[in-house]
Amino acid sequence: MDVSQEYTGHVEPGGPAVRRELAELTITKVSVGPMDNNAYVLHCPRSGDAVLIDAAADPERLSDLLGHEDDRPRLRTIVTTHGHPDHWQALGAVAGAYGTNLAAHPADAEALPVPLDFLLENGHTLEVGRSELEVIHLRGHTPGSIALLYRDPQGSAHLFTGDSLFPGGPGRTTSPEDFTSLMDDLETRIFDVLPDDTWVYPGHGDDTTLGAERPHLGEWRSRGW
Repeated sequence: MDVSQEYTGHVEPGGPAVRRELAELTITKVSVGPMDNNAYVLHCPRSGDAVLIDAAADPERLSDLLGHEDDRPRLRTIVTTHGHPDHWQALGAVAGAYGTNLAAHPADAEALPVPLDFLLENGHTLEVGRSELEVIHLRGHTPGSIALLYRDPQGSAHLFTGDSLFPGGPGRTTSPEDFTSLMDDLETRIFDVLPDDTWVYPGHGDDTTLGAERPHLGEWRSRGW
């Protein structure tokens, strides 16, 4: 698979992946499947370990992204950000091929096609080699939707939001109560505690930053679900 080293945050179905080299972690983004889902491989170069966020579709494409050489990243864990099928259609195939651990929030666990090895609750941490991700539960798009936060010790924070936050607003909800829950969690658990330069990696489409989205929180509230 072609991988561009010039990270723009934009990927297209069938197109190249894009890679961002941080001091202690490498982030690779690729689009998979008919719904243009984003999948992310987070790789710790010092240990060789990797985590895949959302085995959404196209197990062959995800395998190509991980590579076939002896020195390819060791896929330790696949995290599913929420239980909607477009985010886990390749989960069983990729897990079977690599013998990796599977993780998600317990509230969405029953929606997944394979049993999980461990559950991720709000405030938990997940190791990526010598780095770690913080788990943030964002209730509303689904009961068990989570975001994953990497605090780069030498730069900005990096936030993987699944379908809970996109450029232009929160993810889809199906009731006013769910919308309010999601907005409350986004404000108190994301915008109130993380700085504007936090980079946001959504489950579909291009990236954004919290600073780009922050001025529109009131508009989103008024717009409603």
